[in-house]
Amino acid sequence: MSNQPRASGYFRTSYAQDVALLQTRMQRVSLAVFIVVLLGFPLVASNFYLDLATQVLLASIGALSLMLLTGYAGLISLGHAGLLCAGAFTAGILFKEFDTPIWLTLPAAALVGALLGIIFGLPSLRLRGLYLAVSTLALHFIVVYLGGEYETKRGFSTGITVDAPVVFGFELYGGPTWYYVMLAFAALTLLLCINLLRTRIGRAWRAIHAHETVAEALGINVAAYKLLAFVISSAIAAVAGALFAYYRSFVSVEAFSMFLTIQYVAMVIIGGMGSLLGAILGALFVTIFPYVIEGALLALPNAQSYAGQLFAVNYAGFGLVMILFLVFEPLGLVGIWHRIQTYFLLWPFKHRPVAGARK
Repeated sequence: MSNQPRASGYFRTSYAQDVALLQTRMQRVSLAVFIVVLLGFPLVASNFYLDLATQVLLASIGALSLMLLTGYAGLISLGHAGLLCAGAFTAGILFKEFDTPIWLTLPAAALVGALLGIIFGLPSLRLRGLYLAVSTLALHFIVVYLGGEYETKRGFSTGITVDAPVVFGFELYGGPTWYYVMLAFAALTLLLCINLLRTRIGRAWRAIHAHETVAEALGINVAAYKLLAFVISSAIAAVAGALFAYYRSFVSVEAFSMFLTIQYVAMVIIGGMGSLLGAILGALFVTIFPYVIEGALLALPNAQSYAGQLFAVNYAGFGLVMILFLVFEPLGLVGIWHRIQTYFLLWPFKHRPVAGARK
């Protein structure tokens, strides 16, 4: 249940109304308009913006999976790029070696991700904080090393080429097609996460995140739910990696650097911890940010002289934005969105704090 004021004079009178995903007519209309906009976007967008939107949708899947683990279960992970790499190489190897179709490679990638989640989630039962982060960091280096070894042994020194998949006789090729595919997977992932958090599993994760000792005293099997968080998050991330391989038609360890892990951590921090909307907003912000930096540099006089420093400026700008959000806006983009929402709900009246309360 949301604590945000949604509508004046709206009262829920049944359990069915209380657990409904969309509770008011305004929410249903807003969602319908949003879906129409998303479905019609390829009709008006250029190839560049279509590719950018597809990247945002793909990043949203990975960000949602990390949000379940870090934002809700409270478990730190620095191995997200390794999980994406595992999913991508699973799809690439199965296609290259056995010509496996996409409807088998995606479940296989999820299975590999779940297995890695079990292996690297086991230390979470004994480790916490920085020690847990370092143990998950090993996942990244191990998976990238194994992927690089496969490329070398099989002679794919420049990476694995993956042909466009065929589904029901239809070849998934071209910008608009992949946009709709990523939109469908992102929507399914969001729906899965929303419903998962409304179950006993989601409530257990929140309790563990709030206070592990109290959660255990309440009868929650902390070890099992921690491991389950790693398994589910890792499986979703691996599927995102497999989709990346098919979308780019190419798999290489160079695409899964440590910077990619930092980007996904930034998505959940900048978007807003403990919010699925925050994961999506963070994915949007982090994906678009490098293009904004590049556009700003190219707009400067004598732009060609800055071309060689674009990567360094991007790194510095990215770090600065993370620091600013951590210091000045710890609730992230979703916190800003909620304040805007509340302002228009209360307008033209201004909310004043109770006397003696902290302003």
